Amino acid sequence: MSRGPLGTRSPAWARRPVVPGGGRPGAAGASDRSGHVPGGFVRRGLGAFGGANPGEAAGQGPGAVEDVLDAENQRMADSLASKVTRLKSLALDIDKDAEEQNRYLDGMDSDFLSVTGLLSGSVKRFSTMTRSGRENRKLLCSVSAGLIVVFFILYYLVSRAGT
Repeated sequence: MSRGPLGTRSPAWARRPVVPGGGRPGAAGASDRSGHVPGGFVRRGLGAFGGANPGEAAGQGPGAVEDVLDAENQRMADSLASKVTRLKSLALDIDKDAEEQNRYLDGMDSDFLSVTGLLSGSVKRFSTMTRSGRENRKLLCSVSAGLIVVFFILYYLVSRAGT
């Protein structure tokens, strides 16, 4: 048994010599290696090599065909290896990006927890201030008005800086 295109062994029937015309040598309709049939007609459909076996059509032995197929297999294996390497590096880059984004999200989570603590403390102080006496309500109104004025001043400054 000889080696096939992927390194597998091919059976004996696959290695039998083939006459390019498809029949027995010298039979009616048989042609020579160039595709010519007796009578001057050219036989069509013999493939790029003019025969069933590319190595035999070029005048080479069966060992040369195996060398060509081995070289092609090696080229295809190298191409596959480069694609696998590229995919591996892409997967590692995706993993690295995912880890960085997870760290960023964890940092945002802790920041939001600290802001939530600050806001809850501010809401408690504000509610305590509103529940107290009349003097504190006057202070509360003036602080609220001051905050609204500061907000509009900041809005005006930011809008002018954008233009």
